Amino acid sequence: MEKELKTIGVLTSGGDAPGMNAAIRAVVRRGLSKGLKMKGILKGYDGLLNEEIIDMTAKDVSDIIGRGGTILYTARCAEMRTEEGQKKAADICKKHGIDGLVVIGGDGSFAGAQKLANLGINAVGIPGTIDLDIACTEYTIGFDTAVNTAMEAIDKVRDTSTSHERCSVIEVMGRNAGYLALWCGIANGAEDILLPEKYDYDEQKLINNIIEGRKRGKKHHIIINAEGIGHSSSMAKRIEAATGIETRATILGHMQRGGNPTCIDRVHASMMGSYAVDLLAEGKTKRVVGYKNGEYVDFDINEALAMEKGISEYQYEVAKSLSANYSK
Repeated sequence: MEKELKTIGVLTSGGDAPGMNAAIRAVVRRGLSKGLKMKGILKGYDGLLNEEIIDMTAKDVSDIIGRGGTILYTARCAEMRTEEGQKKAADICKKHGIDGLVVIGGDGSFAGAQKLANLGINAVGIPGTIDLDIACTEYTIGFDTAVNTAMEAIDKVRDTSTSHERCSVIEVMGRNAGYLALWCGIANGAEDILLPEKYDYDEQKLINNIIEGRKRGKKHHIIINAEGIGHSSSMAKRIEAATGIETRATILGHMQRGGNPTCIDRVHASMMGSYAVDLLAEGKTKRVVGYKNGEYVDFDINEALAMEKGISEYQYEVAKSLSANYSK
């Protein structure tokens, strides 16, 4: 007979993402509604290894659904990548009576959950990353807020770029994934979009596009550059030297991770948090919550980590055609 679930712990790991607090709130309240004891683990796996564990009540998660960041804090943890660290983490969970664990984060966080599950701690992952780079799901907590934050910032840069008749290289986050850059490129009507998955590093093409656009009377040229390509400042210098057109680099940086989550991030995070608790209550483990075709679903964590995600060819082709049409 399976051991009865009594206590669920929840942690946030890796990079923070708007909507994580909504997920924490949902996990805690859904668990309490099922008569379970809830514990919050501070600072991700690093806090778990240091036993920074607190009891959580409904009051502890009041008025956090609209707040950015994570009230549980987050951190990277190299020790959790070792067998010794993983065993220590599992032993600490058992010491504190945590027989179910909800991990909110990305692939690296899920890998930690996988190891804990192998050591007897039922674990479920919730995708929380602004990068949208988790293959098993069409949605990750924080992406919608981050892409809207970046979109609004790029609109503002376009205004000043037009006023000064400049070229602007605007770098967005996403690590090695180009989803933020692709979406912003389409939404902001960028003239060029540089994605790690597609970029051929032929800068002469960019230079030619800028020169041709200026000949047609364009007053600005917006290049959205993904973090996975980077080097925006040096790229801007080379473009200015080659074209004679004043070129500026703007790196949006961590502002994309902050701010109040959008309605989409609040609702999806709430549903995913509740779904994760339901899975644990059913005795399930080694699962990752996802969103596919309008439904909340779950995947085996091993399968989820093995999946590969790529930029949609159709979206990329549309983005290129819209950029080309816009500049004519």
